[in-house]
Amino acid sequence: MNTIYVPAFAAFGGSAFAAISTIVTGWVTRRRRVRERHHAHAVTKREKLYRSFIEEASRLYAEALISDKSEIPALVNLYALIGRMRILSDDEVVHAAERAGRLIIETYLAPNTSFVDLPGFMEEMDPLREFGEACRREMHAIPSR
Repeated sequence: MNTIYVPAFAAFGGSAFAAISTIVTGWVTRRRRVRERHHAHAVTKREKLYRSFIEEASRLYAEALISDKSEIPALVNLYALIGRMRILSDDEVVHAAERAGRLIIETYLAPNTSFVDLPGFMEEMDPLREFGEACRREMHAIPSR
């Protein structure tokens, strides 16, 4: 082989390596951004779902304390939210949501509570504590990427 070609091959190899490394770096960076965006979207989706569940369950629990008349469509909405959690959430969160739903139904079946009776219920007044704690543990367990 003629030695005159060696510098030309070296220059071509260096240029090719630089082009390939630029392409690979751009691809890796774009892929990381897409993954971070997907992770942020998944966290936001869970937060909205949990907020909706807490708002609906709180309203139903307050209604159940003072009324015997159950709101079947609202209970169906609550269980629809639990169904969505089965897709997105950990088992611990789903079980806590199911327990909160059962507590609401049991509260509808129990005698009504008057304002005078509320001090005796102060310890039981947070039916969503377990659910909130399970959600917090799940959110902290999600690795930030």
